[in-house]
Amino acid sequence: MALPDPEQERQLARQARMVAFVIAGAMLLWMGAQYVGGKGGVEGRYALLFDFAALAAVFWALVVTYQIWRKRQG
Repeated sequence: MALPDPEQERQLARQARMVAFVIAGAMLLWMGAQYVGGKGGVEGRYALLFDFAALAAVFWALVVTYQIWRKRQG
């Protein structure tokens, strides 16, 4: 079994950190939008827009996490 390439491991770690920041940022922005929308009386269609944006960010993060996992398997 070959040892992992240190440069590839650094790149995968960098991608994993980016995924973590995207997930955390998306959830913080989503919670903030829900709070502001509830207090400010924002229309439901705008709240739904923030919901879809958060879902898109989480979906992207899942795809990238899967790619990282596959690279580490190989």
